Amino acid sequence: MITVVDRKEDVVGSEFAPDGIDVTTPHPARRYDYWLGGENNYEADRESAELVAEAFPTIRFAALENRKFLRRAVTHLTEEAGIRQFLDIGAGLPTAGNVHEIAQGIAPESRIVYVDNDPIVLIHARSLLDSAPEGATAYLDADARDPEKILSHPDLLATLDLSKPVALMLVAIMHFFTDDDRPHELVRRLCSALAPGSYLVMTHATNDHLTQEDLTETREANERSGIPFQLRSTAEFSRFFDGLELVPPGVTSVMTWRPETWRAHPRPEAVSMLAGVGRIS
Repeated sequence: MITVVDRKEDVVGSEFAPDGIDVTTPHPARRYDYWLGGENNYEADRESAELVAEAFPTIRFAALENRKFLRRAVTHLTEEAGIRQFLDIGAGLPTAGNVHEIAQGIAPESRIVYVDNDPIVLIHARSLLDSAPEGATAYLDADARDPEKILSHPDLLATLDLSKPVALMLVAIMHFFTDDDRPHELVRRLCSALAPGSYLVMTHATNDHLTQEDLTETREANERSGIPFQLRSTAEFSRFFDGLELVPPGVTSVMTWRPETWRAHPRPEAVSMLAGVGRIS
């Protein structure tokens, strides 16, 4: 059940925030919302976002290209692979082109579960839950670090049939997991719960095109931003797809994964975001 909470004055300024929302600590979902041009963010989120942008000036462009990839991937899986169930972990704040809007626009019977751990996303989940009558959507307040809670949640089990194929969406989330979090193990655990014919959809920030000086600057900016973050190489990112059948064109830039039309792309380092879709056999 979604509960609407009262709003109170933000302690760090003239902004307003719902009760129970810590606006003094930046959150990835709200920071991403800022880069996408949204309004559901606070001073701490914007300061964190600008610190990252100092070291990574094309971050806003990368965020937009990441959303375009999500739309293309969901369209491909719905139209060509026949997927009708989606589990979107790290869904973030609602914006145009959510997974259920894309999938249900093609197949109204599609069923989608969104997962995020930011309380403000829960408040906005009413718009996420605006499902086509033939399908269904649900929102879970949970953290990707607790896959068992996600996979056993009654709302997930009431919405998705895990004995049938599911598209697991981990879009721009796993770079918030350092190696200490054992991210590859987390992804394998989630994939192991899905039926054959399911898919893993991922994007991830990469250090492939950075010099040692750039890497140092980026690491220091991420540390100042207050949000754990770890860039990974193509080889490190590709490990998430070990044992899966990569959908062509394989692991590539978010810009060049099945683009809708040909266009002149900037250099890959302008985005520094990798993408891949793998089929679970």
